[in-house]
Amino acid sequence: MIGKEEQAEFLLEAMPYIEKYQNKILVVKYGGNAMTDEHLKQLVMRDMTLLRFVGIKVVLVHGGGPEISQTLKRMGIESRFVGGLRYTDAETAEVVRMVLAGKVNKGLVHMLGALGARAVGLSGIDGKLLKCSKESEELGFVGKIDEVDTHILTSCLDAGYLPVVSTVGFDDDGNIYNVNADTAASAIAGALKAESLILMTDVRGLLRSRDDEDSLIKKVYVSDIPSLIKDGVISGGMIPKVHCCRDAIRNGVGRVFITDGRVKHSILLELLSDEGLGTMFVKGD
Repeated sequence: MIGKEEQAEFLLEAMPYIEKYQNKILVVKYGGNAMTDEHLKQLVMRDMTLLRFVGIKVVLVHGGGPEISQTLKRMGIESRFVGGLRYTDAETAEVVRMVLAGKVNKGLVHMLGALGARAVGLSGIDGKLLKCSKESEELGFVGKIDEVDTHILTSCLDAGYLPVVSTVGFDDDGNIYNVNADTAASAIAGALKAESLILMTDVRGLLRSRDDEDSLIKKVYVSDIPSLIKDGVISGGMIPKVHCCRDAIRNGVGRVFITDGRVKHSILLELLSDEGLGTMFVKGD
């Protein structure tokens, strides 16, 4: 249990960061273990509510892979993955829409509302937010984002709402697309010119040695990414995640963080403290 003195110290330390982020946009991609652990989920929603209460314009972008897999299994539909992405035929795309835009999204909105936040649930279909085309024929209806229309988000933010966005996209032919949550959060943050983007994951951040969590790299310049990939520091599933960080920075986001969603209050510790928690990506050399 944190003592009263430590709590006061944290609040004092957080003051300049709160001032920096007031009336600025923060995009949070929510997924991983923090989404499947009910206790952690409650804490994350409390953190989102607190950030909104202190004047930060929060956009929460979520996935829901485990829920989709469970629902497909109950329906007798096999889950198949190609290169780490879920193969999505037309039937699976409808299930994705039902689970993400329905069950998962409204569950988060309800939880935020119970905590006092004015949350509103959206999908990439609403307001033509995420217009997509096929990433590849091999993946079916996995969406590559072609256009982001932020009008519905800015309208909600200006009215004091906390938008909760499920990563379902559309095209003009009436097709539904399953969009990777990191990709969607990066595109949305870039289109909004957000102050910061946080990608919650199940590791501490970018590690110099994959099996050593004490080898955390605290700060990465976008220009260093190619050499880190060449040296094998960024590899496997971390490559597309880091590319999302790079794309967000290039599109005008001030800072991007990969942070550990398994840690309680990881978002507050990342944004509102001197030490930080995970890996911060910034523009420059």
